[in-house]
Formats: sequence, C-alpha cells, structure tokens
Amino acid sequence: MKLTKRLHSCVQLEKDGRVLVIDPGAFSEPDAGLGAEVLLVTHEHPDHFDEGRLRAALDANPAAALWTLRSVADRMAAAYPGRVHTVGHGDAFTAAGFEVQVHGELHAVIHPDIPRVTNVGYLVDGSLFHPGDALTVPGVPVQTLMLPVHAPWNKVAEVIDYVREVKPARAIDIHDAYLADIARPIYDMALDTFGGAPHSRLGAGESAAL
Repeated sequence: MKLTKRLHSCVQLEKDGRVLVIDPGAFSEPDAGLGAEVLLVTHEHPDHFDEGRLRAALDANPAAALWTLRSVADRMAAAYPGRVHTVGHGDAFTAAGFEVQVHGELHAVIHPDIPRVTNVGYLVDGSLFHPGDALTVPGVPVQTLMLPVHAPWNKVAEVIDYVREVKPARAIDIHDAYLADIARPIYDMALDTFGGAPHSRLGAGESAAL
C-alpha cells in the first residue's frame, strides 16, 4: 500500500490503483476525499467528518461508498441510498479490494462534563490502524499505527503509553493540526526516545510505501 498523509487526521491509502480515504474532515484539504472508492469516517466531530467533503467525493465517483458509524451514516444515507454503510465494533468488510476491521466504541474523554460520542477505528488489510479520537488497542498485530499525537483529549504521556501498548512496527503522526511547528521537536523527542517503536511524521501530501 501507498500511504499519503493529508492535513490533520485524514489519510489516503492506495493499492492496485484503488483508493481509500479515512476522515476527510473540515481541517483536511477541500479535495481530500476526491478519487476515493472507499471513504471511512471514525466519528462525527467536524475535524474528522465534513459533510461537504464527503458529498463532493460521492458525487464525483458513483462507485464510491461510505462506511461509518450510525451518527454519521444517519446524516448521509438518505442522499446516497445503498452507498452508505453503518458499522460498529467487531464488524469486518471488504471494499474495493481493501480488507477492513472495525475496533472501538467511544471517543476518548475530553472532560468528565462533556458527553462522549461514539468513535470507531479501522484496521486496513491487517496492517494499518487509524483509531480516530481514541486510544483503542485493537488486540491484533499492527504494522503501521496512525498516532493521534496532539488533541484536547490527550497528553504526551498517554500517547507514549499507547504506542507501547499497541507495539506497532512503526508509528506515524496524525491529529496534528493543533500542534505548532515550534513544539514538534519536543513531541518527536519524547516519542522517539520513550515510545518503543520507530516514529515519524509526514507533511501534508507526503507519501510512504507500507
């Protein structure tokens, strides 16, 4: 697979000329979902779910379809009958040649007074795991962990412990729009030194072969 990092938590995967995109939200590029046959959304927060970006992708490609949890599916299904699929923890499906397993149920705690929304993570081809806004441990081997490096709901100690628990072959940053460039070396040092797995980050539009 070829991984291309888009802004914030959006990633694009390409295999055999087919494209899967996860979380083309309001912080990602306006065209982040275009060209995808498979669109996955982890939860309803606008930095992960942008209805306009999803509609643009679905309208541009009649073969494209969306897999997501109920809170997002309910907002999209009427306009795209048969193309919006509701998934939850424990589900597995095949789409455009990609094998996807669904892990997780709830968003991480932001504050005890803020209600938790549902959140799922996606393990693609038994290799790459995107957890959305949670520190879900899928309980299976992970080659590439898309790592939510900075968010209102986490701190670097939790991110380090998450890498240690998942034990991926590599970790690559996502959920990084909140993190100023001047602070990135601090996070890089902490994760490189204490995370226990090779850690890297890609700029928006940069790619890596997995």
